[in-house]
Amino acid sequence: MTVTPAKILVVDDEKLIRWSVSERLQRDGYEVLAAESAEHALELVAQSSPDLMLLDVRLPGMDGLTALQRALGLHPDLAVIMMSAHSSVDVAVDAMKVGAIDFLVKPFPFQSLDAAVQRALQSARTRRQIAALTSERRSEAAHHGQLIGRSPLVEQIRAMVSRLAGSDATTVLVEGESGAGKEVVARSIHFESARAERPFMQVNCAALPEQLLESELFGHERGAFTDAHQQKKGLFESAEGGTVMLDEIGDLPPGGQAKLLRLLENKTFRRVGGVTELRADVRVLAATNVNLEERVAEGRFRADLFFRLNVVRIRMPSLREHPEDVPSLVAHFVARFNQEMKRAVRGVAPSAMDLLQAYHWPGNVRELRNVVERAFILHATADEIRPEHLPPELKKVVPVRKPEKLVPHVPDQGLVLEDVEKRLIVEAMERASGNQSKAARLLGISRDTLRYRLKKHGMG
Repeated sequence: MTVTPAKILVVDDEKLIRWSVSERLQRDGYEVLAAESAEHALELVAQSSPDLMLLDVRLPGMDGLTALQRALGLHPDLAVIMMSAHSSVDVAVDAMKVGAIDFLVKPFPFQSLDAAVQRALQSARTRRQIAALTSERRSEAAHHGQLIGRSPLVEQIRAMVSRLAGSDATTVLVEGESGAGKEVVARSIHFESARAERPFMQVNCAALPEQLLESELFGHERGAFTDAHQQKKGLFESAEGGTVMLDEIGDLPPGGQAKLLRLLENKTFRRVGGVTELRADVRVLAATNVNLEERVAEGRFRADLFFRLNVVRIRMPSLREHPEDVPSLVAHFVARFNQEMKRAVRGVAPSAMDLLQAYHWPGNVRELRNVVERAFILHATADEIRPEHLPPELKKVVPVRKPEKLVPHVPDQGLVLEDVEKRLIVEAMERASGNQSKAARLLGISRDTLRYRLKKHGMG
């Protein structure tokens, strides 16, 4: 996969500034165009469709704000950073209202330029994702069984899901913190498999008392207990040929554990109060946010059931372990709520995205979804998510806890080292918007080394 460098247009009537900014951006690996006037800049926007424009406010002839409006008319997805030697708040506010993403006051250090460019390109990328996702009419499988993100951890899970979906394995154990996305993994396995046209049914084992839970799972015969006025099919019977997800499996009562073990071993079960053996052709996906080995040691979970469930095991990482996926997840949720609430939110302000990426997300992906939904509900007229739309806890500076391992552990089925290296290079290049210098810094290697490895993998 070849990642095309981002294309940046620099517009300034001062030759020295135009040259120095262009040189800096070219050195960082971007493709750079330059214009000395607004009129010339608009021609280049129409001809070349740049990803980002650095635009001076004061220009000979047409001024920068007018040029900004016309450029966005030609290329609505264009990200624009305004530049000015005059730090007027009014001018900056006007530029933001028209559609600029950021504002730099000249002279500015190159570190500020680098940060502004990266933020603007990320913002533009998020807007494009939102637009594509919002307009896309997705199927039930894509909407409910979609793993979002391109980090190495998510790619590893995506690969495992694909292998499981194509296999005959009927039992999978999905581990992870509450809100991390265990249900998404389960739905992905189901909707990518040959069982996709059959039912996907789920139950929370901690939400119902023992007798009701057994009835929910296995059904009951008439008169099996008080209020059992008629026969009822359970989830395993209703999901014939499909998938049953047992959430919070660690809280399954002892009676239910024994019956589940029998079903997994013999593919048979009995309704509560029944004597007839019924066959079940279902895939069982068990999810837990507790340590089942500890539950076994404490005598709260059957060891034989644990070993039967532990055939294939997937661990869904917490969001703080892959914060680089926050922008993609935000784009996904914005597009989702655009559809559900009939809204047209176009993007996320860079300053808001900074807060979203810096937060430690104790509630994981579910908490992120709730934050985006809250912004939609409380700020119904906004066309983008801004810092003031976010809850107070996100505005406190909380350092993100780094995962203990930079590279995921080697899975039991093994891996190909060169494939891992290639995935890491692709991710670094995507995060750097094709900027080889920044990608090399992310990978901790020199630019020359990165170029060699890009060539080795047929990516450059």
